[in-house]
Parts: sequence; structure tokens; C-alpha cells
Amino acid sequence: MFQFILKRLGQAVVVVFLVTIITFILLQSQPGGAARAALGKDATQEQLAAFDHENGYDRPIPEQYVNYLNKIAHGDFGYSYQHNQSVNDLLAARLPRTIFLSLLSTILALIVAIPLGVWQAVKRNKAPDYIVTIACLLAYSTPIFFAGLLLIVLFSQVWPILPNDAPQGEALSVMWEQWDHLVLPVCALSIGTIAAYARYVRSSMVDNLNEQYVRTARAKGLSEFRVVFVHTLRNAMFPVITMIGLYIPAMFCGALVIETLFNFNGMGYMYYQATGRRDYPILLGVALIVSFATVIGALLADFLYALADPRIRLAGRAK
Repeated sequence: MFQFILKRLGQAVVVVFLVTIITFILLQSQPGGAARAALGKDATQEQLAAFDHENGYDRPIPEQYVNYLNKIAHGDFGYSYQHNQSVNDLLAARLPRTIFLSLLSTILALIVAIPLGVWQAVKRNKAPDYIVTIACLLAYSTPIFFAGLLLIVLFSQVWPILPNDAPQGEALSVMWEQWDHLVLPVCALSIGTIAAYARYVRSSMVDNLNEQYVRTARAKGLSEFRVVFVHTLRNAMFPVITMIGLYIPAMFCGALVIETLFNFNGMGYMYYQATGRRDYPILLGVALIVSFATVIGALLADFLYALADPRIRLAGRAK
């Protein structure tokens, strides 16, 4: 298992290195250069030259890249001249809200999808399984912005029981106090995830229900509940655990849409505003954060998978 984890760590280092190269190239390829993006189209050539010299953009490219890596290693993601504030401070204010929204959506998705997938597997190739499968395919193929708009129309207009905007306070405590404002954003963000997780759980459960150890457990006289939820579900969760870590980019993309739709003041909404303002330091800073989170999520998924899968543990012991 140690070699398995070591191999994944090596792959993660390569991915992070490639991410820094890509973001550095994007930084260098800004229209008019970083100076023009920061100072605006009315800046003079003298002002642009002074900005480049002050920030080291007039130095050789390899030296600029080394300086860029050094800043990232020290947690410096740049400075937003549009906000007149460092990207670090902006991320520190917005990132917890996006994490909170994504975490709630993931928890809701798991709470709904796991029992739903298990129920489908138990009822496989029967009418309930076909009905849920069709519903999951529709939910998975529905654009997230359309799902959010549909929820707003249904539960804020047709049946006005929920507000159509997200909590507006900066503190996380305000979000708890305005819990009814979280219902629609969380549900809209989790619809597609529920469908995806349910399909994975169903497929994995069906495969495991046909294994020899399940027939042995039934032959011993164990109850069907114990066979399904104690023996089979534990092994069937391996692919789902892996998918949770790999689903971080999809959750962020969904959060970007949902935060914009519900006026949720998080990192996704800040990213959306930065695209219109051509605020490149924010765009690159968010891209780095999401990339690093994806790598960490994949590593965590691999580590949990290695701990849970006895085949990997036994392979490590055999060597």
C-alpha cells in the first residue's frame, strides 16, 4: 500500500507542476500584458514600463517563472487592482462560503443517492428501477442553471414557500440563521450529483450482489438487510469514494453557476465577476485553488480507497 500511495504522490507532484506552468503561460498571454490588464487602456507607455519593472515582468521568462513559483509556495496569489486588494484576502473571505455550500450539497447528495442506489440494485430490472433510472438520467442531463431556474419558479413563484436568493451576510453564522435561503441553492447544486452518485452506487451494488461472498452470506442464514447493508454496501462504496474526490471540479463549476443565479457571495460568483472585469489575478488565483483542491481530493480518494480495499493491502504485504 505504501508503494501505491507513493506512486500517487509522485503523480500529484507532476500535475501540480503542470498546473503552475499552464497558469504562468496564461499570466504571460494576457491581452496587452499584465501591466495593461492592471492599469487599463489609458495607461501610458512609461507607466506600463514602470509597472513591468516594479513587478519583474521585464526580466527573463525563466526567472519570472521561478519568482512565480516562489510566490505560490508562500501563498501569494497576486493582487487585484480592480478590487484594490490582494487575491489572498478576497479568497479568504469568499472561499469558506463556497466550501460550505459545496459541502452541504455533497452531504445531501450522499444521503439521498446511497439509499436510492441500493434500492435500485435490490429492485434491479423491475419497474421501480426503470423509473428511478429514467429520473436520474433526466436529472443528470439537465443543465444546472435550468434546474436552478426551475426550482425558483416552482418554489418562489408558483408556490412561494422559499426565498429565491441566497444568504447575503458575510459570516457563516448568518448562513445558518438564514437557513431557508440555502434550501434552493443546495438542492439545485446537488440534483446532478445525486443522479451521478445513485447510478454509481446502483452499478457497484449490482456487481457485488452477484459475488460469491454474498451467496455465502445468504447461505449462512443472514438477513437480507444485513447482507445488503453490512456486507455488500461496504464493498460497493469503493468507486463512490473515488468519485467524491474527483468530483471537486464539477462541484466548483456548479457552484459558479448557482452562486451567480442565487446571488451567493462566494468564490464562484467572484470568479464570474472577474471574467467580466478581466481581473486576471483573481481568475488565475481561483484556477490554482481549484486545481490544488482537485489534486488533494484525488489523493484523499486514493488513500481512502487503499485503506478500504483489501486487495491493495494484501498486495503491499505480499511484496
